[in-house]
Amino acid sequence: MKLPFLAVMALAFGMVATSRADEDTSRVFEIRTYTTAEGKLEDLHRRFREHTLKLFERHGMVNVAYWTPQDPERAGNTLVYLLAHKSRQAAAQSWAAFLADPEWKQVRAASEANGKIVLKVESTFVQATDYSPMK
Repeated sequence: MKLPFLAVMALAFGMVATSRADEDTSRVFEIRTYTTAEGKLEDLHRRFREHTLKLFERHGMVNVAYWTPQDPERAGNTLVYLLAHKSRQAAAQSWAAFLADPEWKQVRAASEANGKIVLKVESTFVQATDYSPMK
């Protein structure tokens, strides 16, 4: 099940490479997976669609791609997305600024008025190999 997902990720990396090949090669990518509470995935999509993406950009994160799994057991409660950062240090600074942002705090509180949305967050930082079309 993981192999097809990794193949999709590799394809996405390659597609981004053509438009960003001249960027700094020290950048890192962060693959994040959110598992939501039952019936809360649409609330999470709404929060990302209406607020989170622009807040990420405000704090120096580059939105690359967002997916939902096709596997039936995860399709209704999982969001997977990819961010680009200038470095691991830049990522840490961006996340700290994002989490402290008053607008984010307000958006999160409002979107969770009827209960917590995200139950589990997984984050993996990756960097391009020397033979990767995207660096």
